[in-house]
Amino acid sequence: MSSNPVLRLSRISKRFGPLKANEAISFDLKRGEVIALLGENGAGKTTLMNILFGHYVADEGTVEAFGKPLPPGDPRAALDAGIGMVHQHFTLADNMTVQENIALGTQSLWRMRLDRAEARRRIEQLSADFGLAVDPAATVSTLSVGERQRVEILKALYREARILILDEPTAVLTPAETDALFRTLKLLVAKGLSIIFISHKLHEVMAVSDRVLVLRSGQLVGERETGATDRKELAALMVGQEVKPAEVSPVKLGAPLLALERVSTTPYNGAGLDKVSLTLTAGEITGLAGVAGNGQAVLAALIAGIRRPTGGSISIAGREVADWSPRAALAHGVARIPEDRHAIGSIGDMSVTENVIAERYRSPRFSRMGFLNWKAAGRFAEKLIADYDVKCPSPEARIRLLSGGNMQKLILGRALDPDPAVILASQPTRGLDVGAVAYVHRMLLEARDRGAAILLISEDLEEVLALSDRIIVMSKGRLSTPSSRGERSIRELGELMAGHSGERSDHAA
Repeated sequence: MSSNPVLRLSRISKRFGPLKANEAISFDLKRGEVIALLGENGAGKTTLMNILFGHYVADEGTVEAFGKPLPPGDPRAALDAGIGMVHQHFTLADNMTVQENIALGTQSLWRMRLDRAEARRRIEQLSADFGLAVDPAATVSTLSVGERQRVEILKALYREARILILDEPTAVLTPAETDALFRTLKLLVAKGLSIIFISHKLHEVMAVSDRVLVLRSGQLVGERETGATDRKELAALMVGQEVKPAEVSPVKLGAPLLALERVSTTPYNGAGLDKVSLTLTAGEITGLAGVAGNGQAVLAALIAGIRRPTGGSISIAGREVADWSPRAALAHGVARIPEDRHAIGSIGDMSVTENVIAERYRSPRFSRMGFLNWKAAGRFAEKLIADYDVKCPSPEARIRLLSGGNMQKLILGRALDPDPAVILASQPTRGLDVGAVAYVHRMLLEARDRGAAILLISEDLEEVLALSDRIIVMSKGRLSTPSSRGERSIRELGELMAGHSGERSDHAA
């Protein structure tokens, strides 16, 4: 690792209205070094990197790359200086091939057609050198999330990037894809590239970085050599205090609130349901573990009323419901925290106020004689912002301007405020930092202690084990026999998730 910096940020500051996104942040990056930029959602990590890459213009401060000043607000200048960025939300054209996406923008369309063979050769060589296996001729729409990320990295390498910024690169990856990414990062560093790894996952930061920079509320509050710190210290730096795990009180079971009896469906986002029986009981968290694509998505859609069963029955409080729909689910006290807060849980260009009443705008609380009561809606939005400590400019701000953690807090408040009987929590902490995760866990446990029946669907086994009173594994559209808290280890659950056990049950009670 060279001692000379390849990148220098000096006293970078940025505001969005009254919000301080970055305040006087300075740091250097050396050749062959991996810096982890750690912080809660909304701490200012992505804003800082968008300034570095030219998407935003800093209010104050300067950026130097390889000893030369970088013009502000100019992504082309950043690319020409050897800086590449892989965004959390990919920027690929789905209807184009891998090769076309990678070469797009590097030369004229006429030259792209002329030099196809040379472009393919370079892409295949980069793929082989850095373990980024992907077919150059494949259409992007056919690729998995992990493969799409490889294309984004190849785009940067094809442009001869010497500094690579990775914004929350593992937020959408499976554990196996994450391991593959880490192997690629080691190969990149061995070739002399420098990497800025933006994350809030402490175990990943400890695994891949040489140095950790911690942001909190837009300020650089700590810098540590990775080998000289630990997860506990970094977590405390992130949130400003020690992060304690949620305390789980003894379960107090009530009456069955929602029951599925031998329910089957057509496939949806993977497998369909195959004669699934499941009972959700008041005062209990039922944890559903499983590898993505095994039926969890269709089960969540079914309980929310979005999908209809092809067979079997749905009962609420012991009474069968014939016409099951999203409106029926809401009317029977079913609230949902969707797995994708951007695509399903919110409408990005609508305001915070509009989003928090989106599922209940017909209720008497917000509607009178067919007209929306905007004052009541605004008061409700203000209440959620205050009660759930949501950082946003105002209730009228577009929700897409909020960080992931603040958006999730709003969605959580929207679901929990009416004190629902049944809560469908699907991947409720995906992509959240350690402080936000602890907050969501605490809110779910408080709802459970108030008597709600909760179905927790999560691919995070540690989360399932920490919160669930009863655990079920879903594989190929069927459910395992349920187990009580502490009855099965992570390894045993992992084997069930992989389908290595033939144990299945038509009824999970």
